[in-house]
Amino acid sequence: MEWKPSEGNKIEVRAQATLYEPRGDYQVIVEVMRHAGQGDVYAAFLRLKAKLEAEGLFRPELKRSPPKYPKCIGIITSLQAAALQDALKTLQHRWPISPIVIYPTSVQGLEATASIAQAIHTAIQRKECEVLLLIRGGGSLEDLNAYNDENLARIIRTSSIPVIAGIGHETDFSIADFSADIRAATPTAAAQHAVPDLIETRSSVENLTSRMNGSIKRLTYQSMQYLDAVSRRLLHPGNRLTQNRNRVIQLETGMLKSVDYRIQQLKHELALKKIRIHNQRPNCSAKRIDLFNALSAFDSTMMAKLVIRKGRLESALRSLQQLNPENILSRGYCIVRTDDGIVISDGRAVQPGNRVKIILKSGNLDATVNSVNTSDSMY
Repeated sequence: MEWKPSEGNKIEVRAQATLYEPRGDYQVIVEVMRHAGQGDVYAAFLRLKAKLEAEGLFRPELKRSPPKYPKCIGIITSLQAAALQDALKTLQHRWPISPIVIYPTSVQGLEATASIAQAIHTAIQRKECEVLLLIRGGGSLEDLNAYNDENLARIIRTSSIPVIAGIGHETDFSIADFSADIRAATPTAAAQHAVPDLIETRSSVENLTSRMNGSIKRLTYQSMQYLDAVSRRLLHPGNRLTQNRNRVIQLETGMLKSVDYRIQQLKHELALKKIRIHNQRPNCSAKRIDLFNALSAFDSTMMAKLVIRKGRLESALRSLQQLNPENILSRGYCIVRTDDGIVISDGRAVQPGNRVKIILKSGNLDATVNSVNTSDSMY
């Protein structure tokens, strides 16, 4: 059974009466027990539950989850119900930042079902709440009979707002409980299902904020390191040309210094030789003539080598100047790019009608391709 009998309950039973002959005592063997006077109500409840369940009205896949952080909460109950105060206290303690709208209704009596349905319709039409709490305190099966209505069950199921039912105590069940999106054991439990706990949420937000700040700092540091590395590797073409020009000047200066040093060294050696010859005072005019001839040949050779090396240096400078893109453009050449900035080196890369940009030494031209000749001839 779904309830536990206790002394003083009025009950109805289906039983078999027998006589224990040795003592003359009657025995009653009970097969079915129910509250007295509630047999028809409970039977109607079971019939309606079976009907709606067969239609699939209680399928789990139809249930919706209420928003985790509702902006507004609606409560459908009686203003005099103790369940309302319990729910309000729970909501105020767990999530005081969400406003609460109360849709007053009767919860017991002949007009209760229509009043509850009208309250749900009002909440749906006003569209001011993100979740509805359908709550009521405990009572007998007859007291809760207002929530065992087929029309009310269908209204709850088709509601555009998720409904959390907290009707009666933990052992009480109604058709509204089965058709609601969430069935809570008590009105207090329904309020707990509707909102998160503020303390836990604040702790979670602080934890996430700390993790986010750490991630931002880490990503910022990594980005700065990457930017520094890229900046060190990045070199402007003008700077590269300047470096190459300075390198050529350094090589030229070094070469000239080497030649001058060698000449001075040779002159010093020659002076020493002249001193030795003068000290020996050779008396040989032929040797003197040969010496002057050797000196003349040496000067001619050194000058020739100097001319050759200067010629090589001038040739290297001319080659460097010829490779300079600005000099190439000044000779009448140009650079053709697509609208995306891609350099066109093959006529097959464009089609008639494409827009291209022609870069000259001074100024740019925007042009349209009229025709494409893919032959190897330049003209």
